[in-house]
Amino acid sequence: MTAFPSNPSAPPVERQRESKLPLLEKPLYLLPAFGLMLTFVVIPTAVTIAIGFTDWELGLPDFSFIGFENYTELFTNPDYRKSLFNTLMLNCFVVPTSLGISLALALAINSLSRFQGFWQTVFFLPVTTSLVAMSIVWRWMLHPQFGLVNRLLEMVGLQSVNWLNNQSTVLFAIGCISIWQLVGYYMVLFLAGLIAIPKNLYEAAKVDGASSSIDRFIHVTWPMLGPTSLFVFVIVVIKSFQIFDTVKVLTQGDPNKASEIMLYTLYSEGFQFFRMGIASAVATVFFVIMLLLTLYQMRMFERHVHY
Repeated sequence: MTAFPSNPSAPPVERQRESKLPLLEKPLYLLPAFGLMLTFVVIPTAVTIAIGFTDWELGLPDFSFIGFENYTELFTNPDYRKSLFNTLMLNCFVVPTSLGISLALALAINSLSRFQGFWQTVFFLPVTTSLVAMSIVWRWMLHPQFGLVNRLLEMVGLQSVNWLNNQSTVLFAIGCISIWQLVGYYMVLFLAGLIAIPKNLYEAAKVDGASSSIDRFIHVTWPMLGPTSLFVFVIVVIKSFQIFDTVKVLTQGDPNKASEIMLYTLYSEGFQFFRMGIASAVATVFFVIMLLLTLYQMRMFERHVHY
């Protein structure tokens, strides 16, 4: 049935009433989305924050309100502070390295005239694998005596390294595994941004004197990749803070808590020691850090992003 437009000759009051009808119907369409968000996001978040102010232990019916004692313990206990420090150090390595490698791969594949689909598939395959299963494979590859990585080091005249039992290398090894798994995903996002750049911009840049590929990247590619780069940067930070599977399978926070990060601390406190109060406090601190980092990224980088 064809919908006829509003009568232009109708009185202003009737035309205003007709224009407001869709606005009255919109809340009804949004009710399912609001219901799902309330059930699976807002209420669990509020309950987690509330539990963080209690001494509840899993399996015990009684608990009491203890105020900020859990948060005081988090910031005064050296183990918890080390977990926070390890998380930040891991992100300082994973985030820039992931961005640099994924952008370089996207530029290289986008410049190819043939086999683009093949190389996209090759680098995207780790994204589709189970990280728990691949962590077991990486455990053998990083074995201090029989691992493939140490064998390759010995072939080029370098000494073998005990990657997972050395406090100075364990975070580096975990970060490399995370980069290996997700760099293909970030590469695909950058490729989508590169494909969307109009080709006539490069032709205009050549006319204006940007003869080299570096000049075209600085003056055309990078500015036009601004929105994509901002999105990828936010995703990389979120994903790097969510590293858990590798630590759980390979190190479980060892050696001497050198690889313990915030998510593993949350898991161990809540589901190994059943201290749900302190685990909820860790989750709340983790949530606040992620929220502040995301808001900071959006505020800082959008100043340099042109849509």
